[in-house]
Amino acid sequence: MKADEAISIEQRLMASVYSKRPVVAVRGKGARIWDSEGREYIDCMGSYGVSIIGHCHPKLVEAICRQASELISCHGSLYNDKRSEFLEKLSRVTPKGVDRAFLGNSGAEAVECALKLARKYTGRKEIIAMMGAFHGKTMGALSATWDKKYRAPFEPLVPGIRHVPFGNLERLREAISPETAAVIVEPIQGEGGIKLPPEGYLKGVRDLCDEKGILLILDEIQTGLGRTGRMFACEHWSVVPDIMCIGKAIAGGIPMGVTVAKEEVMSALKRGEHTSTFGGNPLACAAASATLDIITGEGLPERASRLGPRLMEGLLALKERHNAIREVRGMGLMIGIEMKHDVYNVIMKSLEKGLLILDAGRNVLRFLPPLVIEEAQLDRAIGILDEAMGDVAGGETGGRVPDRAAEGI
Repeated sequence: MKADEAISIEQRLMASVYSKRPVVAVRGKGARIWDSEGREYIDCMGSYGVSIIGHCHPKLVEAICRQASELISCHGSLYNDKRSEFLEKLSRVTPKGVDRAFLGNSGAEAVECALKLARKYTGRKEIIAMMGAFHGKTMGALSATWDKKYRAPFEPLVPGIRHVPFGNLERLREAISPETAAVIVEPIQGEGGIKLPPEGYLKGVRDLCDEKGILLILDEIQTGLGRTGRMFACEHWSVVPDIMCIGKAIAGGIPMGVTVAKEEVMSALKRGEHTSTFGGNPLACAAASATLDIITGEGLPERASRLGPRLMEGLLALKERHNAIREVRGMGLMIGIEMKHDVYNVIMKSLEKGLLILDAGRNVLRFLPPLVIEEAQLDRAIGILDEAMGDVAGGETGGRVPDRAAEGI
């Protein structure tokens, strides 16, 4: 199918809820994507963080094809060997004692489960989330998400969810009441602009939750599975949550979301109270099992820890050459570049030159490349971004920045 035809069909028949780039992606390998015209791109958006192990990793492809020929669907009311295999592997990498899992189909579903679980376990109704947070767009997850552009059209949302400033322990302490069930927080805010917590903050949140007898929910949907240089970002601060949400990369691109919790917390859910028709299906579990094997077997967290400083150094060098860059921040291969202006034109100019890159709000560029990206590809990505920023500063792109309120996460 030609590019114009594919674009026309999606524009005519698909809900217009994504901010589209004019690329018809048809093939991927590692950290590269090819479009329908055969043009190659370095992929530093990674399907919004999904493609941690790269596109079409041969071990993942083999696992999916083998399972598809054996059994694709198996409801949770039956036991399944691939589900059991995945659960056992997952329990080896999650924080100690946080290993009882509910299997769903997306990160947002993982958050929905976490919120219900916190209310059921504690018998309280209030959840405290963070300003700048992004947890998904289903009604419960959206209620914990901060940005007004996502929330306002769908109010009234789920009641009992309040927001406090990220990084401010005193404001969090003031917000806790006898009805508080849990605090939900991203170890590093992703959609909020790649914002790292102040030193000691996550440990302080953990201590405060313990002091007040409330649950700590960590949303590791974007930060988990090696992205920041550890299997889960909370390990950088030696913080163990009561509930943790996992998604995006967990099944290598096959839809899956996982909520893991301490045994005594997850046991609060009784039969029939929270289930999913497709949750834990054999195909997704086989893919997730292979994905964990690849992440651990190929040392991808360590690779992110090694390549992250290389990317950071290159981007900091750009800051010296482009006064439009305000700050470069991040951890591992999760890095943001805060600009002094809207980043849309830089994204589109980079696209023209063969680089796929994300935003995180209107003025932050976001790098979420596959952890298998090669050093030469990272260097080339930095070079393309350098050229794109130069072109934008020279006024070559110009024009009106479009409305991007319906950005797809």
